[in-house]
Order: sequence, then C-alpha cells, then structure tokens
Amino acid sequence: MKAILLDGSHANDSTDERVRAALTTQLQAEGWAVEHIVLREKKIGNCAGDFFCWVRSPGVCNVNDDNRTIAASIVASDLMIYLTPITFGGYSSALKRMVDHQIQNISPFFTKVAGETHHVKRYKKYPDFLAVGWMGAPDVQAEAVFRHLVQRNALNFYAKKSASGIVLASQSDEEILASAQKWLNDLKNGRASQMAELPTNREHKIGATEIRRALLLVGSPRTRKSSSNSLGGYLFEQLSTRSIQAEPIYLHTVLRSPEKMQALLDAVDAADLVTLAFPLYVDSLPAPVIEALERIAAHRQNRETRRQLFTAIANCGFPEAHHNATALAICETFARQAGFEWAGSLALGGGPMVNGVPLAQLGGQTILIRKALDLAAEALAQGQSIPQAAQDIMAKPVIPHWVYRLMGWRGWLQGAKHYGAIKLLKRAPYLAKAK
Repeated sequence: MKAILLDGSHANDSTDERVRAALTTQLQAEGWAVEHIVLREKKIGNCAGDFFCWVRSPGVCNVNDDNRTIAASIVASDLMIYLTPITFGGYSSALKRMVDHQIQNISPFFTKVAGETHHVKRYKKYPDFLAVGWMGAPDVQAEAVFRHLVQRNALNFYAKKSASGIVLASQSDEEILASAQKWLNDLKNGRASQMAELPTNREHKIGATEIRRALLLVGSPRTRKSSSNSLGGYLFEQLSTRSIQAEPIYLHTVLRSPEKMQALLDAVDAADLVTLAFPLYVDSLPAPVIEALERIAAHRQNRETRRQLFTAIANCGFPEAHHNATALAICETFARQAGFEWAGSLALGGGPMVNGVPLAQLGGQTILIRKALDLAAEALAQGQSIPQAAQDIMAKPVIPHWVYRLMGWRGWLQGAKHYGAIKLLKRAPYLAKAK
C-alpha cells in the first residue's frame, strides 16, 4: 500500500512537522509505504487554464515540470493526503498550485454524479483521500468551509473513501497522534466524515458606506481576455457611470514583481470597495489568487483598517452555479479575517459561454447576467451589499443543463481534433508508471 503526502506548508511550520510526523508514524506502523513531497521545494508552475492537458496532450500537463511526476505518483497511490495550513477555509497557495494540476488526471467530458455535472474519469481507480489542516485558533466558519472543500474535492477526484482532519497548534503531540489514528481508522473502515454544510449563504445587511474608489481584482490567467474580466468589467462600467473611480488589476501580472505587488497593496488600501472576479479551479480559487489574498491579509495584519467592502464574482465551467459556493465561502472568510466588510457575491454557471467577450457584445444571451450585475452595481454604489435578487438572477442557467453538457462534449472533440489528438482523448498516460 502506498500513501502520498502532498505537503503545502510554509517553511519552518512546526505544526506541519508534528502533523506529518504523527501521520508518517501511524502509516508506517500499519504497513504503508509513504512518499512525502514538500511542494514549496518543487518546481511547479501555475495552471495556465489553457486545457492543453485535455485537448492537446490529453492526460499530461503542457508544462514539463514537477507537476507531471507528482500527478503520476498520485495515480500510483492508494491514499492521497493533503497537509496544509487552513487558509481562509481552504488550502495554502503552495498546495493549491499542485491541486490545480490534478485536472490532467480526469477527462474533460461531462457526466452526471449525484444529480450534478462533473467530469468523466480518466482512470478506473483513484486513491482514497485525506486532507488535514491546522489553525492557530478555533474558527468555526473556516473549519466548516475546509471540510466542505474536502468533500467537494473527494467527489471530483472520485475518491471512494475520504476524510478531513483539523488540528490546532496548541494540541500536544499525543493528541495529534491519536487524531491521526482516528482519521486512518475512519478511512479503513469506510466511515465517511460527517457531511459539512457551508455557512448559510444569505444577503448581508450592512450600513451604508460612501464609495468613491473601487478596485477590481481579476483572478484569471487570461487577464483581459477572460470571462472574469468581462463580468467584473461590466460591473465596474456601471459603477463608473455613478462617478466612482474604478481601477482593474490583473493578479497574474503582479505577483512576481515587488513594485507591482506594492502598487496592488497600496490600491487595496485606497479602495472603498474591492471586488474579486475569478474562474473556479477545482472547487476553489486559482493558486495565484490565493497567493495574492495571502499577501493582502499579511499586509493588513495588525494594521488599523477603515471600513472597506469586499465582494466576489465567480464563474465555473459547469452549468450549475452552485459549484462556486465553496470558493465564495473562502472569499467571505478571507474578507472577515483580513478586516474587510463582506458585501456579498455572485455565482455564474457556464462561464465559458461568455468566453472573454464584453457582455454588451453578446446580446440576448447575457440579458440575465447584465440584469444581475446592474442590480449589484446599484447596491454597491450606495455602499450596500449585493441583493439576493441579483444572486438569484445570476445563478439562473442561460441554457438547459443537458444542452450545455452536449455542447461541452462537442467542444472538447473539436479542440482535440484541432491538435490532432482525437485518438488520445481517453488515454491514461500515467497508468503504465503506476503498475
């Protein structure tokens, strides 16, 4: 039996060392061979969102770095374990960078699982799944979001058995070891973790705040050509007509530049309203977006902050908008922990139908989307939260789900045909390495 530990910890994290030691001790005592991978020490680029691992070189990421070796090791494992500091209820950016690359291990084609749209399996067998996160102090909201994220990942990764564990930094080594024994016993005996519900998604009533400056953070690697930019850009056009100074920043372009990163932090400090628009990546935010939020939160820690609103717009490649719920709960947790006032969110299913085109150019098919954004702009301009009516309108499907799934199948076939990869679409490239 082989277990792979994907370690998303930061350097010199003593809690990670204790959790890893407890799990390794218990796994080895039960006869497991353990492969421990410290992700921050590996060369893993950010997922480009180009879907080449589905249509150009099916089953293999287009970028030849350590993500390929790790993806192959996951396929060869019987148990996959995530280790991470709980980051706004989700995973650290170091872990999420590899999680984003796991889409190469599934197929692009759609199927229905538990009544909702998911991707088809690429391999017949997938490892069981355990995710362990740690926090410095109890946080009920962050814990609920973390457990829900693990459950969603388990569903998308086709793990037959899954569990999640929470550790507090104050716990003793003995307590952590006892917890490790329980997590592994639950997996072995097929006792699934109790279903975790997200905190209630409700309209947030907030006092009026004067909005003079608004900052749009675009979290897609496609930057100006992304659906995220189309959605956020339309919203900010409406804010601009209300004499609000609006500025966009494309997160993928600033992270590796100290000067641009400082400019981002300064822009956040100056804004009365910050809106994050992003595509859903594996039930959560893209790794670079999480990294940006980590750095914003660190910048604001122990600083006096004035009243600022934070909102988010998520879009996903599934027709059902509710797939975005976990990621938006992470955004809400970030806002609370970083000293913002949460002013609500919007979730869109079928984001690829926008395809980076300005909404005004898409005509009738975006009537509901524009109506939702108009309602959101009207409220936000007055310093109020996004109304429930806007959320409900945005979540309505543009076309029936079955039609979207059919169009998706045809689209992936056309993409593979373009690259001469039709015959490779169903290949399982890491299967030979797993034997």
